Amino acid sequence: MSKNTLLDEELLASAKHTICAEIQALEHFKEGLGDSFVKVVRLILSCQGRVIVTGIGKSGHIGRKMAATFASTGTPSFFVHAAEAVHGDLGMITKDDVLIAISYSGAAVELSTIIPVLKRLGTQVIGVTGNSHSDLARMSDIVLNVHVEREACPLNLAPTSSTTVTLVLGDALAVACLEARDFRESDFARSHPGGALGRRLLTKVDDVMRKGDELPVIKADTGMDQLLQEMSQKRMGMVVVVDDHDSAIGIFTDGDLRRLIEKKGDIRGLVAKDVMNIHPITVPCGLMATEAARLMEEKRLTHMLVVDDKKLVGALHMHDLMLAKVI
Repeated sequence: MSKNTLLDEELLASAKHTICAEIQALEHFKEGLGDSFVKVVRLILSCQGRVIVTGIGKSGHIGRKMAATFASTGTPSFFVHAAEAVHGDLGMITKDDVLIAISYSGAAVELSTIIPVLKRLGTQVIGVTGNSHSDLARMSDIVLNVHVEREACPLNLAPTSSTTVTLVLGDALAVACLEARDFRESDFARSHPGGALGRRLLTKVDDVMRKGDELPVIKADTGMDQLLQEMSQKRMGMVVVVDDHDSAIGIFTDGDLRRLIEKKGDIRGLVAKDVMNIHPITVPCGLMATEAARLMEEKRLTHMLVVDDKKLVGALHMHDLMLAKVI
């Protein structure tokens, strides 16, 4: 193997040639899609178990991604390595499952070993191969042909165009199933609770609000000294005024405090009911945090109270919503 002798423009030309070759392979594959694709989608949609994807080598890597995409878009799925399947992992597959077996040559020995066993069990088999006359094609209930005229690799050896076509096939199957199931953003969020979308669509005000001893709560006749002490200790930049039934009847913020001092100077003789803003804006518990954030931004509020049948149960601070990454 010789040292690098290519010029910069030759490297770019190589990259563009590879991309063009793979695009051409995808175009050819797209034109060849037909009844077999539809049958596979129908089979997956009617599956009472899970979609099991298997393969070995590069096909195995593509299979892992295919299974992951299925699983995150509403089709229960996981990957089983073909080599592990022949040494015990075959027991993970049942008659109610659908097997997608990937082998471009269609001659993977491991697949030829496990598929007859699964066929006897009653498992439906989808073969993904570039050779429609292969053992894999012969053993499969439905065949999806991913044949390419030539790999993007100049030696026509390394799986390149063929793996790209197989990868795109997996995406096409998953998206077709997603659309057929009327899969929504909220469904996607349930399988992605740790992602940004999951947090936005699953987090409720109850999950991020401050409550209990964290709440800065006072009564209407509370003096300014105690009011300021409560505001300082609870570090929310406000206090909530409640009645004897724990209903929020007012709110007083640090912004209100600054304006009050500028206007009156001496505030020592005042009590909470003299300075509070009555009828504070509230949201019900159970509301999505994103909706509360939208209201706060719309009304230019830093704080918002959370109530349950008029009773104060919590308080939101815009900073808490930011920390929870719902905005």
